[in-house]
Amino acid sequence: MKIIVTGGLGFIGSNFILSCLQKNNIEILNYDAVTYASDFTNVSSVSNNKRYQFVEGNICDSAKLSSVMSAFKPDAIINFAAESHVDNSITGPSAFIQTNVVGTQVLLAESLTYWKNIKSTKMKNFRFFHISTDEVYGSLEPEDPAFTELTRYDPSSPYSASKAASDHLVNAYHRTFGLPVLLSNCSNNYGPRQHDEKFIPTVINRMVHRQKIPVYGNGLQVRDWLHVSDHCDAIWAILKNGEVGEMFNIGGNAALKNLDVIEHIAYSMQQLKGGCQSSDYLDLIEHVDDRLGHDKRYAINSEKLQNHLKWSPIKSFSSGILSTVEWYLKFKYSV
Repeated sequence: MKIIVTGGLGFIGSNFILSCLQKNNIEILNYDAVTYASDFTNVSSVSNNKRYQFVEGNICDSAKLSSVMSAFKPDAIINFAAESHVDNSITGPSAFIQTNVVGTQVLLAESLTYWKNIKSTKMKNFRFFHISTDEVYGSLEPEDPAFTELTRYDPSSPYSASKAASDHLVNAYHRTFGLPVLLSNCSNNYGPRQHDEKFIPTVINRMVHRQKIPVYGNGLQVRDWLHVSDHCDAIWAILKNGEVGEMFNIGGNAALKNLDVIEHIAYSMQQLKGGCQSSDYLDLIEHVDDRLGHDKRYAINSEKLQNHLKWSPIKSFSSGILSTVEWYLKFKYSV
C-alpha cells in the first residue's frame, strides 16, 4: 500500500508515519511545506528507510501535487496538513483560510483528477482521508451531551471555522464528484513530538525551567484528551475498514479541566524528576486574560467508531501523560 501523507513533519502526521512504517508493505511519501511547525527530527529515525520518502511542497501548489501523485501513484492520501494553533488564528486568520480551506480544495481537486485517471481496480480501493477536529462543533455547556457525528457544526475561532469549511469541501467532493473520502474529527491530542506552542508541551517546559505557567481565564475549560498513538490506530482502522463517505469521531475518554491536566503533569514531574513536590510546580500557575471566543467544553462520543470498527483508546490519561512528560524530559526540555 502506498500512502501520501500531507503535513508529515508535524505532530500527528509524523507519529502516523512512524506507526505505519512498522507495518509490512507500506510505502509513505511525506509531503510537507516545511513551515515553522514542521520538524525533521520527528521522522529522523526513518529518513533512511527505503519505504519512506520526503517531498517539500505546499498543498496549495496544484502543479507540484499533480506531479507527485503521478509519480508516486498512491492508494491513499491522508491530509494532516493544517494551520492548527487557535491563538495564531485570532491574530492572523488569513493563513488559516489559505492552508485549511484553499489548500484542502486544491488537494481535493488534484486527488479527483488523479483518481479519475487510474486503473479501475486501483480506483475502487483509493481513499482520500481528511483529518479534522472536534472544534468544528463549537462549545458545550456542562449539561450538554457529547458531540456525535450528527452534531451541528458551530465553530468559534477562525481556526475551527477554517476546518469546518474544509470538512464541508471534502463531503461536497464526495457527493458531487464521487471521490471516495473518509473524514475523522478527533479530540485534543497529546504525546511525543508535539510543537512547543501547544498547551501540554508549554506546561512541561515552564515547569522544567521554573517559569510562570499562563492559564487562560479560570482554567476550568474542559477538553477530551486522546493520546496520539491511539489516534494513529484509529486512523488506520478507518482507512482499512471505514465505509466511504462516512465521518468518525475519535475521542480518548479523558475529559479533564485544564487545571486538572496541569495537576497530572505536576505529579508526573514529581515522579520523574524528584526533588520537588507537585505543589511546587502548581505554584507556577498564573491566570491571564481569557482567550477571545474561548470554548468552555468539548466532549466526544466515539461510539460509532467503537461499534463499527471495534476501535477503542488504550492509553489512560494518567499513563499517557507520564510517558509524554518522560519523552519531553529526555528529548526536549532537560536542564
